[in-house]
This record gives sequence, C-alpha cells and structure tokens, in this order.
Amino acid sequence: MASFDPHKPNVLLILSDDHGPWAMGCAGNSEIITPSLDRLARDGTRFENFFCVSPVCSPARASLLTGEIPSQHGVHDWIRDGNIGTNRIDYLEGKTLITDLATEAGYRCGLIGKWHLGSSDLPRKGFVKWFAHQSGMSSYEESPMVDETNLINCEGYLTEVLTEEALQFIAREKEQSQPFWLNLNYTAPHYPWINSHPSRYTDLYSNCNFESCPIENIHPWNAGGNPATDEGHSNRRESLIGYYAATTAMDMGIGHVIDLLEKLNLTKSTLVIFMSDNGMNCGHHGIWGKGNGTRPQNMYDTSVKVPCIFSQPGRISKNRLMPQLTSAYDFFPTIASYLNFPSIEKNNKPGQSFKELLLGASELDRSPIFVFDEYGPVRMVRTLHWKYIHRDPDGPHELYHLEEDPDEKINLIDNPSVDQEKSYLHAELVSWFNLYVTPHLDGRKWGVTGAGQISKPQAGMQIENAFASIPIAALSKK
Repeated sequence: MASFDPHKPNVLLILSDDHGPWAMGCAGNSEIITPSLDRLARDGTRFENFFCVSPVCSPARASLLTGEIPSQHGVHDWIRDGNIGTNRIDYLEGKTLITDLATEAGYRCGLIGKWHLGSSDLPRKGFVKWFAHQSGMSSYEESPMVDETNLINCEGYLTEVLTEEALQFIAREKEQSQPFWLNLNYTAPHYPWINSHPSRYTDLYSNCNFESCPIENIHPWNAGGNPATDEGHSNRRESLIGYYAATTAMDMGIGHVIDLLEKLNLTKSTLVIFMSDNGMNCGHHGIWGKGNGTRPQNMYDTSVKVPCIFSQPGRISKNRLMPQLTSAYDFFPTIASYLNFPSIEKNNKPGQSFKELLLGASELDRSPIFVFDEYGPVRMVRTLHWKYIHRDPDGPHELYHLEEDPDEKINLIDNPSVDQEKSYLHAELVSWFNLYVTPHLDGRKWGVTGAGQISKPQAGMQIENAFASIPIAALSKK
C-alpha cells in the first residue's frame, strides 16, 4: 500500500511556475498568504540560496530531470513548438531522467500539470498517470490538457483541477504495493494575472499595500511586447493581486495534498519537495518577468533564485534554514543518493549531492563554492559575496559585490579596483563551462534570444532552424 518505509519513501515533487523565493510567508513576506508552504518549511528544511540552472521554464525543468546544464541536454529556451500533434518533438529523447531511475527502482510515476518539454501528448515511459498541459501556459479556465493521450479542455479553475487530480492519484496509490513518485507541476503563479483568478483568492488582497514588491523605473533593457507582463508596469496593483492570488490558490491546494498524506498515515514515508522552475520579478529591477524579461537576458537573483523546501518528518531536519549555495543541477544526484538508487555513471553531470544537509549536516564538504547559470549566450558564476555575468561575445558584462550591494544596483565591471576579482571569476566561469559543455549544444552558438525554442539543436543545423528570432532592434544593448 504505497510506501510506509521512511527509507524508501514515496516522492511528492511540487513545482510552481515563475515563483520568486520572496513570494512566501516563510521567506519573510508578511503580505502574501502561504500557510501551507510556511508549514512545510517548519516541518522541513528550506534552502534560501537555491538556484535554477537557467532562468526560464523549459531548460530549468530539463536540468532538474536530467542533472545536466542546457549546453548538455540542448533545451535552451522555453518550448515554443513541438508540444503536441504530428509535429511533436521529444526534447529529452535519449536522456536518462531521475524518474527513469525511479521507475527502475519500482516506483509508480505520475505527472499532473505542466510538462513543457515537448511531446506533451505522449506519456513518458513507465508513467502510470499522465495529466499534462498541452503546452506551457494558458488561461486558468478551460485549460488545454492531455488526459493520458486524449486532448481535452478541462472545466474549472486549473489550480484546483490539478489539486483534485493529485488527491485522487495519491488515494489510489495507497492501495498499490509499490511506492509512488508524483510530479505535481502547477502552472501558478505564471500569468495571466488580471481577471484570471476566483474572487475567493483575489479578495484576500483587496486591501493589500504590496509593500513587499518594489516600485522601480522600467529597466532600460525591458523586453516588452507581452501584454500580460506589460500590464505589470501599466497596472501594477491588479497584476500583483493576480500574482499573489494565484500563489495563495496553489498554496491552498498544497495544503489539501499534505492533509491527505497525514490522513493516510503517509507523512513519515513521503519525501515532499517544493521548488519552482525559475524566479520572478514583479517590479524588481523594473522588470516583470524572469530571465527573458530583458533583452539581453538577465541573471538577477530575483530571476535565478527559486524557493526550495524538503520535508520528511523523522528523517529531514525540521524548521531549518540553510544558507549554502545549491543548484537545481544538484537535485539529480541528491535524490538518487537520498532514495538509494543504484549508482550510475556521473556522465559528466556537474551536480553534487547535498543529501548530508538534509540529514542534519551543517556544512557541505566543498570549497570554494560556486553556482553557475546559463541562458544562451549569457552565463553567470556566483559565490556568496560576488556575481559575475558574461555575455558572449562582447557584453555587456556585469560584476556585483553582493555583500555590499545585495540588490545588484552597482555594476562594478569597469571599476579597476576589483579587476582581480573579475579576472578570478571569469576564469572560474570559463573553466567550469569548458568542463561540462557538449560542443555542438553550446548555448553560445545557437542565437538564443528568449523568444522560444522551435527545434532540437543538432550538429550542422542552422541556427535559425532551432530558435525563434526577434527583431535585431530588440537586442540593442541600451
């Protein structure tokens, strides 16, 4: 009956969509209503410096599943084409996913919600449940979904539909002899925001001052052209009401799922993980969006940091806040180790397990510690106190002293007093990417603009055949 063994636990991996780590009560936001996430953090361990691998949904999700960086798995931008139908593309074809290891270890896997890695209308091998969004985003009502292989427009508010599907899945799985692995991938709090969420959620914010989000001048590199994010600038209050309401609706759903685990006595034998694919700016830095909210793409902490909570009472430390730098490319080896999956070849994967932190260690046996990000031609290396951003081939580059400038306001790239730090970080960035990049999948070569991916990049392929283009003027470095 599912798993009642804490050392071979069920797995509930919950992913939000475009969710900044600042948008949780447990992270210090006193205005947003997230009692379920706050409860999960009290019952588990929260990482306050956890980074996505790329600040846009599809490559970030691909890296979580594969443990590889975009310049290894080849997903460099959000998937614009190849989601369903005769033109479907399996962007992860031939890759070993963490769920493949779970299936081989006897887990019954399910997906409910956003997939957005191509071939959404074909269930992954070994999955016993497949309820996937046909693409990556849509209206929250009459949402286009795939129920196993059937294309449908589901009735009801999508966040609540996904929650109900998860509740039914877990209730059914309790009667099975094998452990379950459920990817519960909400589309919340991704736009649309205005007039898109039930009043029972938006009314909660009718008197909110939204002091938790900054009011800043529009960023000079603001991408523009997206009606929903443009409304963030022109109609800030209603957009924030929608964003906060979408987050609270998701939080309430998560609460229902956790309550069911308790009711079924599965709490101690279920590893619950909450993350997001990428961060989100809701006015931060004068941006509404994430990495592709600017042209050229950005690597602000509000874009590359994501919420991250692990909980399994009795095994994972409770009410613990970890400051260590960790990355989504560490997720694969951490989970494989935590679940005692048979060892596999590292295959040049960059991640390292942080299982010891989950089990009570106070430090990682790594020094020095860096995290790295990429988004096409834009690459980042970050330490606890410094961040260097390099845009291939000729900039603009950025350097921030985060200890003195945590909001990344003062670009020191041309300041000769920090030339030594700049050179050191640049060398570390070049060395790390040289170690892990697959040459024909190198994101610097593929003209990634943030406008979407339409094919799998392959050796000898023309750049314009893999990524959507945008007007040259939009790429001007202002």
